[in-house]
Amino acid sequence: MLKIRLSRGGTKKRPFYQIVVADSRNPRDGKFIEKLGYFNPLLPKSKPERLSLESERITHWIKMGAQPTLRVAKFLGAANLAPVPEKRNNPIKALPKKKAQERLKAAQAPKEAPAPEAASAPEAAAPAAEPAPVEAPKGEEKAQEAEAPKAN
Repeated sequence: MLKIRLSRGGTKKRPFYQIVVADSRNPRDGKFIEKLGYFNPLLPKSKPERLSLESERITHWIKMGAQPTLRVAKFLGAANLAPVPEKRNNPIKALPKKKAQERLKAAQAPKEAPAPEAASAPEAAAPAAEPAPVEAPKGEEKAQEAEAPKAN
């Protein structure tokens, strides 16, 4: 498969990229078929020397089936040589983790107010029967008697 991609040149901490057509199996800075332009990220965006593209050759290689990488596709979209790409994020990796998703859902969920329920049903607000007292197990009764101080 043919790719239109960046090939790094330059020295350490001073990158310079060539835009090349290469087989996707070749290394990034390895063998390529044809040079189609260059990109110098150290220059400001306003300078025309920052990016150079050979538009005729790029359109030729795209017709031949070469696929541009995301960064090169952005350059081609800005130069009106190809449509501007959409994000190619992996949908599985792009999702936040499970706890973060739960927090987002909780924050987006509408908060229910209990006040309208009590106002609409006055008979439901009547006091319910008192619950029966819970008896402690027999072993605990003796322990409670021993702890309680005896009054004389």
